[in-house]
Amino acid sequence: MQVKVIELIGESNDNWNDAVKQAVRQASKTIPNITGVEVYNLTAGVSSGRLMEYKANVKVAYSDEGSF
Repeated sequence: MQVKVIELIGESNDNWNDAVKQAVRQASKTIPNITGVEVYNLTAGVSSGRLMEYKANVKVAYSDEGSF
C-alpha cells in the first residue's frame, strides 16, 4: 500500500474548523480512501475589524490501494 498526500485550501465564512471540514468534504468527492488530514496554516480576511473568509491550508493523506 502506498500513501499519497495532496495540499488543499478549505474556505468558510464561519470558522477555521468548518474550513478544514470543507477541504476534506470536497476532497472526498473525488479521492477515495482518505486516511488523515494535517492542518498547517490558518488565515482569514478582515473587514471592518471582523474576521471574514476563514481559510485552512491542509495536507490530505490517502491510500492509493487498488489504483494500480
